[in-house]
Amino acid sequence: MAIFEEKREELDNFETRMGVPRGRLAVTMDLMTDAMALVGQHGVYCQSQRWPGKPAMDVQLIMKNLTDAKELIQSVMEELRKKR
Repeated sequence: MAIFEEKREELDNFETRMGVPRGRLAVTMDLMTDAMALVGQHGVYCQSQRWPGKPAMDVQLIMKNLTDAKELIQSVMEELRKKR
């Protein structure tokens, strides 16, 4: 439950504006976006030996999973918006 304490201000803001479920998803999206930026930065320094100029395979897989998860969260937020 530490995340609820750590992100209390952001959660309060988004939950007030969007409702609890969508607000929490919005904060989750922000966290994932931050993680994607960090992975992207790491990919600049951790290059593939096989494909110069591309991130290492593990970095590519992490980025794909984060991108896919973010897309799923966006679809849930859209469904919740429709039900409003």
